[in-house]
Amino acid sequence: MRSNAREAAFKIIFSELFQENAEKGFKSRIYKNENLNEEDAAFAERLVTLVEEHRGELSSSLTEKIERFAENRVYKADKAIMLLGLAEIRYCDDVPPLVSVSEAATLARKYSTENSANFVSGVLGGFIQ
Repeated sequence: MRSNAREAAFKIIFSELFQENAEKGFKSRIYKNENLNEEDAAFAERLVTLVEEHRGELSSSLTEKIERFAENRVYKADKAIMLLGLAEIRYCDDVPPLVSVSEAATLARKYSTENSANFVSGVLGGFIQ
């Protein structure tokens, strides 16, 4: 299920905010713990790779959208979720942008603060208008 693939990708992207380029074994363990089948693991890996390849551009775009907050004041979980969501919006033509925003809000609800889902969906929604 793609929701589980996104959750796995989020965990990897979040960890890479603290230590770049997670080792392959770490990624495999995450995919296994999320019970991803081969297709979902490939989707998760695609998302992680997109964020890795475009991190600078994605971060810059997010910083421009987050006018009131310095990037270093945004919760790391929110940043990882927004990097993931924005990569999906920009580079995954097979996923409707509204689905990407909704899935990002769901991740924020689960892994961040009470207000993060609204914050994340508001920022990402600004990229699809």
